[in-house]
Amino acid sequence: QVQLVESGGGLVQPGGSLRLSCAASRSIFSIYVMGWYRQAPGKQRELVARITSADRTNYTDSVKGRFTISRDNAKNTVYLQMNSLKPEDTAVYYCNKDPPVRLRGYEYWGQGTQVTVSS
Repeated sequence: QVQLVESGGGLVQPGGSLRLSCAASRSIFSIYVMGWYRQAPGKQRELVARITSADRTNYTDSVKGRFTISRDNAKNTVYLQMNSLKPEDTAVYYCNKDPPVRLRGYEYWGQGTQVTVSS
């Protein structure tokens, strides 16, 4: 069974921090590259951070130095620590493997978690 459950979003002031969590089914998590994606209103979903099974990480330029992705293999969980948040970080955040899970020809996504950065 495929499962992706994101949590930890909320409303935060600029400069604040949030930590997102994603519980994934073992079939997705155990051997794949995992990523955090985000989709802002009116924009396409983008990959902002990824982590390999060997804990190698990559970040999109706009979040480098502010976001940190990590994973706990024993818990099938991936995290995104977000610091120095900016209004432009406002989006729905999703986790998935990279590339995303496909089921019957369609990309599968969880419900996501809303992050709003505003004063």
